[in-house]
Amino acid sequence: MNNFRLYRLLNKNTKLSYKRSPMFEQNKWAKALMYFGSALFGLYLILYGIIIAMTADGEAGRMFSLMPFILIVDYLLRYVFQTTPGMMVKPYILQPISRYTAIDCFLVSSHLNSYNFLWLMMFLPYAYIILIAGAGFGPVSCELLACVLMMILNSQIYLFFRTLVNRNVLWFLSSVVVYMFPFAPVLVNFSEKALGKLIDTYEIAGRSWFILPAILIVLAILFFINRHLQFKFVYEEISKKSEKALKHISQFSFLNRFGLVGEYLKIEAKSNMRNKTMRSRCIMSLSLIVVFSLLISYTSIYDNDMMLNFWCIYCFAIYGVTALIKIMGQEGNYIDLLMMHRENIIALLKAKFWFYSAVLVIPYLIMLPAVFNGKFTLLMLTAYMLLTAGFLHFVIFQLAVYNKQTLPLQQKMTAKGNFENGMQLAIEMVALFGPVIIVAVGYILVGFEKTYIFMCLLGLAFILTHPLWIRNIYKRMMERRYENLEGFHSSRQ
Repeated sequence: MNNFRLYRLLNKNTKLSYKRSPMFEQNKWAKALMYFGSALFGLYLILYGIIIAMTADGEAGRMFSLMPFILIVDYLLRYVFQTTPGMMVKPYILQPISRYTAIDCFLVSSHLNSYNFLWLMMFLPYAYIILIAGAGFGPVSCELLACVLMMILNSQIYLFFRTLVNRNVLWFLSSVVVYMFPFAPVLVNFSEKALGKLIDTYEIAGRSWFILPAILIVLAILFFINRHLQFKFVYEEISKKSEKALKHISQFSFLNRFGLVGEYLKIEAKSNMRNKTMRSRCIMSLSLIVVFSLLISYTSIYDNDMMLNFWCIYCFAIYGVTALIKIMGQEGNYIDLLMMHRENIIALLKAKFWFYSAVLVIPYLIMLPAVFNGKFTLLMLTAYMLLTAGFLHFVIFQLAVYNKQTLPLQQKMTAKGNFENGMQLAIEMVALFGPVIIVAVGYILVGFEKTYIFMCLLGLAFILTHPLWIRNIYKRMMERRYENLEGFHSSRQ
């Protein structure tokens, strides 16, 4: 079997694996939302393509001059839409084919991914308009091809860093350095003249044919680097390479006074410290909170009242929401043991609520510089902290009733994607837009200060009544226990 036929077979198997998955019915909801989001994103791309073409003065190169900015946006979006080839390679490692063949096929598929060509919805309108405006066919074709190749190259850069970030989240800082490199001349000597000269240089490069072989050479080098890297890390993972012995074990003995809830608090704390996925998520969230706090405190970028309120709730909600969106997913690995003792899950849910509510003290402290600089008020910070701990956690915890897909305890290279059903998506939308709607309506009706007081009272009400609504969640989980158990069992790796 030649590589082309093998590529088609592996691609077919990947599609069939999703169709045969017990989560396929849930996938349909996720696909519908994904297609809607893609269509909306495509409309925005067409609009931006037209706007950029209108500023190009009939010359090719303007789109390529903006590539450093576009690549940054594309890189961040790929964390949502693109998986690494290693996630799909696991079933083929022991097959009687060349050990790199499966990796090669999935790397090639990342080049031909439809997401790469979605950007043509911006490039093509731009190319058409500047061609009509008088730009030559040769320079326009060169720029269009260079832009497409840059998106494919960016997919390889993403694969390289995503693979390393899965191992250690600090590699994300290296990716920041790489994506800041095109701006180096401006960062060294910032001025409007330096920025204009840099844009002119990239415009000339974008319509010059020498840029194409340069991109292809870098693309080939990155392909072989990714080829080696993907196989090395996937092989290490599936061979269950032994971990280093722990030098110190934290006992958290002060939590013993809370009984069974205290034991689950210990598990939650230790999981966040030892589990690579959870630790990476924690570090990433804290890094984003620090960045936005500094931007708000020491710049005027977000001085608008609504933007300040948006980023304030975002900083409080980001860690809890990202950690709890798959609540009970990791517990799905041992859900049978939890079900053996009556009301065991109530103690688990209480521990999660206490833990993620206590964690909110960290963003509260990080954002205090914004209070000292007059951007936030203590009432505002307190209101958002209480609203997140009460109302937002109440909404997100409802997912415990409907989540039924097991997540690996060490979810890394070979983990599969996770999809939602309709009820899960509805709950997530309420969590996403609920606080924003409360603030917007309150601002229109009574102003910010009274809205913050209402948010404090609303948050406190949900915090004080958490034993009641957690027990209600437990009762509904028990009504669906057989359906959920079947889902947890069938989705275990």
